[in-house]
Amino acid sequence: MPRGRYSLHDPHDHTPLGEEHFQCAPGPSGWRYVSQVTTPSGDHHGSVDLALDDLGRPIRLELHAGGWQVRGAALDGVTWVRTDPTGTHATEGNVRAHAFTGTSPAFLVATARLLRLTPSAAGTRVRLVAFTDPVLAPRTVDQSWALLKREAHATDNGPLTVDEYQVTALDTGEQHSVHLAGDVVLAAPGIELEDLKSPPSVFTDPDDHADDRHDDRSDDRSDD
Repeated sequence: MPRGRYSLHDPHDHTPLGEEHFQCAPGPSGWRYVSQVTTPSGDHHGSVDLALDDLGRPIRLELHAGGWQVRGAALDGVTWVRTDPTGTHATEGNVRAHAFTGTSPAFLVATARLLRLTPSAAGTRVRLVAFTDPVLAPRTVDQSWALLKREAHATDNGPLTVDEYQVTALDTGEQHSVHLAGDVVLAAPGIELEDLKSPPSVFTDPDDHADDRHDDRSDDRSDD
């Protein structure tokens, strides 16, 4: 069960945004990630609780930030309820998207888990609902993900497989790299892994769901 700490910063000017103290683990029916987010001064800022099924779909999402709350899941695309800090106003949303995203490193692992790419220069298109700080405002984004390479690195605990992804924002064409090892983000814009108490978990892919994954996204693949 990986447990550790990420530092978060603005990917453009590197302004510190805080830290995310996390733990995550695969289970018999998927993967779960929980974390507590702090400000640069160390004050509590929010939390993340994300659970995926064995196909990588979000079966439960709960976000807290600055008093705002979002609860969501994969239902007719993705569906969520966003509540204001007073708790008196709740807004429901639904988009024909594949999953959620946001500032937490959990979402990078979740998207990679959903797509299950093999090394190729071809990109796979994915539509996500992003919840943006500081008020968890929802925004639909289209991205293209390509797994550029997969390399094994020797460590004291045995070989560590690192995947390098190229992520393209389809509205602007902006590209960036994401490096993952199992369910841990090693490097990504705005994210640095500062501490890791145990090795990343190794995902296994159930072969009997391979056709389901292909069918679910057969209309979304495109070469970029």
